Amino acid sequence: MLEIGRLNQLAVIEMADLGAYLEGGEFGDILLPSKELPADLSIGQQIEVFVYRDSQGNLLATLQKPLVQVGECANLQVKDINDVGIFLDWGLDKDLFLPFGEQQQPMEVDRHYVVYVYLDNEQRITASNKLDRYIDKSDHKYKCGDKVELLVAGRTELGYKAVVNNKHWGVLYYDQVFKRIRAGYAGTGYIQKVREDQKLDVSLEPIGIQKAIDIGDTILAKLREEQGYLALSDKSTPQAISAIFGVSKGTFKKAIGKLYKEGLITISKTGIVLNDKE
Repeated sequence: MLEIGRLNQLAVIEMADLGAYLEGGEFGDILLPSKELPADLSIGQQIEVFVYRDSQGNLLATLQKPLVQVGECANLQVKDINDVGIFLDWGLDKDLFLPFGEQQQPMEVDRHYVVYVYLDNEQRITASNKLDRYIDKSDHKYKCGDKVELLVAGRTELGYKAVVNNKHWGVLYYDQVFKRIRAGYAGTGYIQKVREDQKLDVSLEPIGIQKAIDIGDTILAKLREEQGYLALSDKSTPQAISAIFGVSKGTFKKAIGKLYKEGLITISKTGIVLNDKE
Protein backbone atom coordinates (compact mmCIF):
# COMPACT_ATOMS: atom_id res chain seq x y z
CA MET A 1 0.00 0.00 0.00
CA LEU A 2 1.30 3.44 -0.96
CA GLU A 3 2.64 5.62 1.87
CA ILE A 4 2.84 9.38 1.45
CA GLY A 5 6.14 10.76 2.69
CA ARG A 6 8.02 7.50 2.31
CA LEU A 7 9.82 5.49 -0.37
CA ASN A 8 7.52 3.19 -2.34
CA GLN A 9 7.91 0.53 -5.02
CA LEU A 10 5.37 1.47 -7.71
CA ALA A 11 4.61 0.06 -11.16
CA VAL A 12 4.68 2.16 -14.33
CA ILE A 13 1.25 2.04 -16.00
CA GLU A 14 1.55 4.75 -18.68
CA MET A 15 4.20 6.80 -20.46
CA ALA A 16 3.23 10.35 -21.51
CA ASP A 17 4.75 13.69 -22.47
CA LEU A 18 4.54 14.89 -18.85
CA GLY A 19 6.33 11.83 -17.59
CA ALA A 20 5.45 8.36 -16.32
CA TYR A 21 2.23 7.59 -14.47
CA LEU A 22 2.63 5.15 -11.61
CA GLU A 23 0.04 2.88 -9.98
CA GLY A 24 -1.04 4.59 -6.76
CA GLY A 25 -3.92 2.32 -5.73
CA GLU A 26 -6.60 4.26 -3.83
CA PHE A 27 -4.64 7.48 -4.41
CA GLY A 28 -4.98 7.20 -8.20
CA ASP A 29 -2.24 7.55 -10.78
CA ILE A 30 0.88 9.39 -9.61
CA LEU A 31 3.12 11.34 -11.97
CA LEU A 32 6.87 10.93 -12.10
CA PRO A 33 7.87 14.08 -14.08
CA SER A 34 9.64 13.65 -17.42
CA LYS A 35 12.79 15.45 -16.21
CA GLU A 36 13.42 12.55 -13.82
CA LEU A 37 12.65 9.61 -16.11
CA PRO A 38 15.40 6.99 -16.47
CA ALA A 39 16.22 6.33 -20.13
CA ASP A 40 15.28 2.64 -19.93
CA LEU A 41 11.98 3.00 -18.00
CA SER A 42 9.12 0.97 -19.46
CA ILE A 43 5.47 0.12 -18.77
CA GLY A 44 5.09 -2.60 -16.13
CA GLN A 45 8.45 -1.86 -14.54
CA GLN A 46 8.65 -1.45 -10.75
CA ILE A 47 10.52 1.64 -9.61
CA GLU A 48 11.40 3.04 -6.17
CA VAL A 49 10.13 6.59 -5.70
CA PHE A 50 9.43 9.03 -2.89
CA VAL A 51 5.82 10.26 -2.88
CA TYR A 52 4.95 13.78 -1.70
CA ARG A 53 2.46 16.60 -2.33
CA ASP A 54 3.30 19.63 -4.46
CA SER A 55 2.29 23.19 -3.51
CA GLN A 56 -1.21 22.56 -4.97
CA GLY A 57 -1.69 19.41 -2.91
CA ASN A 58 -1.25 17.00 -5.83
CA LEU A 59 0.67 13.79 -5.28
CA LEU A 60 3.95 13.55 -7.17
CA ALA A 61 6.74 10.98 -7.31
CA THR A 62 10.46 11.69 -7.36
CA LEU A 63 13.61 9.61 -7.68
CA GLN A 64 15.31 11.95 -5.22
CA LYS A 65 15.79 10.41 -1.77
CA PRO A 66 15.11 12.64 1.24
CA LEU A 67 17.30 12.77 4.33
CA VAL A 68 14.29 11.80 6.44
CA GLN A 69 10.88 10.19 5.88
CA VAL A 70 7.53 10.42 7.65
CA GLY A 71 7.77 8.80 11.08
CA GLU A 72 11.48 9.57 11.44
CA CYS A 73 13.71 12.16 13.09
CA ALA A 74 16.68 13.98 11.56
CA ASN A 75 19.01 16.90 12.16
CA LEU A 76 18.16 19.38 9.38
CA GLN A 77 19.32 22.84 8.36
CA VAL A 78 16.95 25.82 8.11
CA LYS A 79 17.08 27.23 4.56
CA ASP A 80 14.51 30.00 4.83
CA ILE A 81 12.04 31.66 7.19
CA ASN A 82 9.19 33.79 5.85
CA ASP A 83 5.67 34.88 6.79
CA VAL A 84 4.32 31.38 6.08
CA GLY A 85 6.70 29.38 8.24
CA ILE A 86 10.09 27.70 8.29
CA PHE A 87 11.62 25.70 5.44
CA LEU A 88 14.21 22.97 5.96
CA ASP A 89 16.70 21.35 3.61
CA TRP A 90 15.89 17.64 3.48
CA GLY A 91 17.54 16.74 0.19
CA LEU A 92 14.61 17.39 -2.17
CA ASP A 93 14.02 20.32 -4.54
CA LYS A 94 10.87 21.13 -2.55
CA ASP A 95 11.87 22.16 0.99
CA LEU A 96 10.30 20.61 4.09
CA PHE A 97 7.79 22.87 5.85
CA LEU A 98 7.77 23.47 9.61
CA PRO A 99 4.93 25.67 10.97
CA PHE A 100 5.81 28.39 13.47
CA GLY A 101 3.70 26.57 16.07
CA GLU A 102 5.98 23.52 15.82
CA GLN A 103 9.10 25.35 17.06
CA GLN A 104 10.45 24.31 20.45
CA GLN A 105 12.45 27.54 20.40
CA PRO A 106 12.81 30.33 17.79
CA MET A 107 14.74 28.96 14.83
CA GLU A 108 17.41 30.72 12.77
CA VAL A 109 18.44 30.40 9.11
CA ASP A 110 21.49 28.16 8.47
CA ARG A 111 21.31 26.50 11.90
CA HIS A 112 20.52 22.80 12.36
CA TYR A 113 17.68 21.43 14.49
CA VAL A 114 16.45 17.94 15.30
CA VAL A 115 12.93 17.50 13.93
CA TYR A 116 10.27 14.81 13.62
CA VAL A 117 8.43 14.38 10.30
CA TYR A 118 4.69 13.59 10.20
CA LEU A 119 1.58 13.97 8.05
CA ASP A 120 -0.75 16.79 9.11
CA ASN A 121 -4.57 16.64 8.97
CA GLU A 122 -4.47 17.33 5.23
CA GLN A 123 -1.88 14.59 4.61
CA ARG A 124 0.88 17.13 3.94
CA ILE A 125 4.43 16.25 4.94
CA THR A 126 5.32 18.47 7.88
CA ALA A 127 8.14 18.81 10.40
CA SER A 128 8.07 19.56 14.12
CA ASN A 129 10.80 20.57 16.56
CA LYS A 130 8.48 19.77 19.49
CA LEU A 131 9.69 16.19 19.74
CA ASP A 132 7.83 15.35 22.95
CA ARG A 133 4.58 15.46 20.97
CA TYR A 134 5.67 12.47 18.91
CA ILE A 135 8.39 10.55 20.77
CA ASP A 136 7.62 7.87 23.42
CA LYS A 137 4.08 7.45 22.13
CA SER A 138 4.30 3.71 21.47
CA ASP A 139 5.03 0.57 23.49
CA HIS A 140 8.40 -1.10 23.20
CA LYS A 141 10.02 -4.44 23.95
CA TYR A 142 13.70 -3.50 24.15
CA LYS A 143 16.10 -5.72 26.08
CA CYS A 144 19.48 -4.95 27.61
CA GLY A 145 22.10 -5.18 24.87
CA ASP A 146 19.76 -4.51 21.93
CA LYS A 147 21.39 -2.60 19.08
CA VAL A 148 19.50 0.60 18.18
CA GLU A 149 19.85 3.81 16.20
CA LEU A 150 20.38 6.99 18.23
CA LEU A 151 19.90 10.67 17.43
CA VAL A 152 21.01 13.11 20.12
CA ALA A 153 18.46 15.89 20.54
CA GLY A 154 19.85 17.85 23.47
CA ARG A 155 21.35 17.86 26.95
CA THR A 156 19.89 17.33 30.41
CA GLU A 157 21.40 17.53 33.90
CA LEU A 158 22.31 13.83 33.75
CA GLY A 159 23.34 13.38 30.15
CA TYR A 160 22.31 13.59 26.52
CA LYS A 161 18.68 13.12 25.56
CA ALA A 162 18.59 10.79 22.54
CA VAL A 163 15.84 9.54 20.24
CA VAL A 164 15.92 5.73 20.02
CA ASN A 165 14.83 4.21 16.68
CA ASN A 166 12.77 7.34 15.89
CA LYS A 167 10.19 6.34 18.53
CA HIS A 168 11.41 6.54 22.13
CA TRP A 169 13.53 8.65 24.45
CA GLY A 170 16.77 7.38 25.94
CA VAL A 171 19.49 8.92 28.09
CA LEU A 172 23.24 8.79 27.42
CA TYR A 173 24.88 9.57 30.77
CA TYR A 174 27.79 12.01 30.67
CA ASP A 175 30.14 9.70 32.58
CA GLN A 176 29.64 6.97 29.97
CA VAL A 177 30.31 9.05 26.86
CA PHE A 178 33.97 8.90 25.83
CA LYS A 179 33.95 11.03 22.71
CA ARG A 180 32.71 14.48 21.79
CA ILE A 181 29.07 14.54 20.72
CA ARG A 182 26.39 17.22 20.53
CA ALA A 183 22.79 17.72 19.43
CA GLY A 184 22.38 16.21 15.97
CA TYR A 185 24.85 13.37 16.52
CA ALA A 186 23.50 10.20 14.90
CA GLY A 187 24.87 6.70 15.19
CA THR A 188 24.53 3.19 16.53
CA GLY A 189 23.85 2.67 20.22
CA TYR A 190 22.88 -0.09 22.64
CA ILE A 191 20.20 -0.48 25.29
CA GLN A 192 22.00 -0.45 28.62
CA LYS A 193 18.98 -0.68 30.90
CA VAL A 194 15.18 -0.73 30.68
CA ARG A 195 13.81 0.93 33.80
CA GLU A 196 10.63 -0.10 35.62
CA ASP A 197 8.83 2.90 34.11
CA GLN A 198 10.04 1.71 30.64
CA LYS A 199 12.46 4.64 30.32
CA LEU A 200 15.67 3.72 28.52
CA ASP A 201 19.32 4.11 29.45
CA VAL A 202 21.48 3.82 26.36
CA SER A 203 25.18 3.54 25.57
CA LEU A 204 27.41 4.17 22.57
CA GLU A 205 29.24 0.92 23.32
CA PRO A 206 28.04 -2.70 23.25
CA ILE A 207 27.32 -4.36 26.58
CA GLY A 208 29.61 -6.98 28.16
CA ILE A 209 31.86 -9.29 26.14
CA GLN A 210 30.43 -8.07 22.83
CA LYS A 211 31.88 -4.65 23.65
CA ALA A 212 35.43 -6.06 23.80
CA ILE A 213 34.89 -8.10 20.63
CA ASP A 214 33.67 -5.11 18.63
CA ILE A 215 36.41 -2.71 19.77
CA GLY A 216 38.96 -5.52 19.27
CA ASP A 217 38.11 -5.64 15.58
CA THR A 218 38.50 -1.86 15.41
CA ILE A 219 41.90 -2.04 17.12
CA LEU A 220 43.14 -4.67 14.64
CA ALA A 221 41.95 -2.55 11.71
CA LYS A 222 43.75 0.50 13.12
CA LEU A 223 46.95 -1.53 13.62
CA ARG A 224 46.88 -2.58 9.97
CA GLU A 225 46.46 1.06 8.92
CA GLU A 226 49.46 2.06 11.07
CA GLN A 227 51.86 -0.62 9.74
CA GLY A 228 51.34 -2.85 12.77
CA TYR A 229 52.09 -0.50 15.67
CA LEU A 230 50.06 1.83 17.91
CA ALA A 231 51.55 4.00 20.65
CA LEU A 232 48.75 3.03 23.03
CA SER A 233 48.82 0.50 25.82
CA ASP A 234 47.14 -0.32 29.13
CA LYS A 235 49.31 2.45 30.60
CA SER A 236 47.92 5.15 28.28
CA THR A 237 45.64 7.88 29.61
CA PRO A 238 41.85 7.59 29.22
CA GLN A 239 41.94 10.78 27.13
CA ALA A 240 44.45 9.35 24.66
CA ILE A 241 42.43 6.14 24.25
CA SER A 242 39.14 8.01 23.88
CA ALA A 243 40.64 10.35 21.25
CA ILE A 244 41.40 7.42 18.94
CA PHE A 245 38.77 4.80 19.71
CA GLY A 246 36.02 6.71 21.53
CA VAL A 247 35.80 4.16 24.35
CA SER A 248 36.70 4.01 28.04
CA LYS A 249 40.12 2.85 29.20
CA GLY A 250 38.50 -0.17 30.86
CA THR A 251 36.93 -1.29 27.58
CA PHE A 252 40.22 -0.77 25.74
CA LYS A 253 42.17 -2.84 28.31
CA LYS A 254 39.67 -5.72 28.10
CA ALA A 255 39.90 -5.68 24.30
CA ILE A 256 43.69 -5.71 24.05
CA GLY A 257 43.83 -8.34 26.80
CA LYS A 258 41.58 -10.57 24.72
CA LEU A 259 43.66 -9.94 21.56
CA TYR A 260 46.85 -10.75 23.51
CA LYS A 261 45.43 -14.06 24.79
CA GLU A 262 44.47 -14.96 21.22
CA GLY A 263 48.04 -14.31 20.11
CA LEU A 264 47.07 -11.53 17.75
CA ILE A 265 49.07 -8.73 19.39
CA THR A 266 52.03 -8.11 21.66
CA ILE A 267 51.74 -5.51 24.43
CA SER A 268 54.81 -3.44 25.34
CA LYS A 269 55.32 -0.53 27.72
CA THR A 270 55.02 1.97 24.88
CA GLY A 271 52.31 0.44 22.69
CA ILE A 272 50.82 -2.60 20.99
CA VAL A 273 52.23 -4.54 18.05
CA LEU A 274 50.35 -6.61 15.50
CA ASN A 275 51.81 -10.12 15.41
CA ASP A 276 52.99 -11.39 12.03
CA LYS A 277 50.75 -14.48 12.08
CA GLU A 278 47.61 -12.24 12.35
